[in-house]
Amino acid sequence: MATMKAAIFVEKNRIVLDDKPIPEVGPLDALVRITTTTICGTDVHILRGEYPVAKGLTVGHEPVGVIEKLGSQVRGFSEGQRVIAGAITPSGQSYACLCGCGSQDGPDTRHGFRATGGWKFGNIIDGCQAEYVLVPDALANLCPIPDGLSDEQVLMCPDIMSTGFSGAERANVEIGDSVVVFALGPIGLCAVAGARLKGATTIIGVDAVAERMTVAKKLGATHVVNFKDGDVVEQIMALTDGRGVDVSIEALGTQGTFESALRVLRPGGRLSSLGVYSSDLRIPLDAFAAGLGDYSIITTLCPGGKERMRRLMAVVDSGGVDLSPLVTHHYKLEDIEAAYDLFAHQRDGVMKIAITP
Repeated sequence: MATMKAAIFVEKNRIVLDDKPIPEVGPLDALVRITTTTICGTDVHILRGEYPVAKGLTVGHEPVGVIEKLGSQVRGFSEGQRVIAGAITPSGQSYACLCGCGSQDGPDTRHGFRATGGWKFGNIIDGCQAEYVLVPDALANLCPIPDGLSDEQVLMCPDIMSTGFSGAERANVEIGDSVVVFALGPIGLCAVAGARLKGATTIIGVDAVAERMTVAKKLGATHVVNFKDGDVVEQIMALTDGRGVDVSIEALGTQGTFESALRVLRPGGRLSSLGVYSSDLRIPLDAFAAGLGDYSIITTLCPGGKERMRRLMAVVDSGGVDLSPLVTHHYKLEDIEAAYDLFAHQRDGVMKIAITP
């Protein structure tokens, strides 16, 4: 049996590179040879045992590669074609998909808590930190890479760009809006870029890492606020002349950032939550105006599917956004354990790592 190298979850605090069989291709699947992938913050949660996955699972959910083999019923693609697939892989046929919410096309959540919807790669099926990945429902999920775009130019599309942009989209950012983004990690930075593309004219980024604040300005932030310089809410209210913002985007997943995001909203404002929370959230009575403030709280799981990927790559191809500054480090797949150590400990100004087999 032919084998490949893959990053495998062994146990808490151990993801190792080892051999696994190259997947067999079913009629609706496609086998993609990975040319570039990356490590996500969610992968670090898996590494630390904070998010449960099966032992022996190949991790990773951001694939860029070349079609190696197509299932017998997959049409419109060819072997050797450069493609990406989203981190979320909807079937296109489920109840969630037909309701227009393909990101939630996953295990039944009605009778037990599983909030990850259509996230399958590196969660419930083998992921893409490997030499090959099997893409399910290939017709719904494979998307050709436009000629002239490099792997790194489209590397953010499967997850980070899709998630960050959706923070602005789901909050219905409008021309002339004021937006604040709490936490300028890769997803928060993409939320900044998404808010700019949606027409926001005041975009405030909140962080304390100078390099990330610099990138935020390149991507469209008009102001940056260092939370170490004083009360964040007061700083943001001062920047908006006491009005508050139309939209808050929370991209960290903590009680503190969620609460601040709520407190800086104008009456009737929208809080767009992208953070992944590990404990119950509390909504303060005063910040929520006792439920009478006409506020909206919106949550989002990264939209996937081939049409989403096509649209995101079209934005990149048109010059609408350049996310290359987010790729700060490069590692070979055989060195992925060292890459995890760097990324998990956030050393050397790391934002995203390009992993190449």
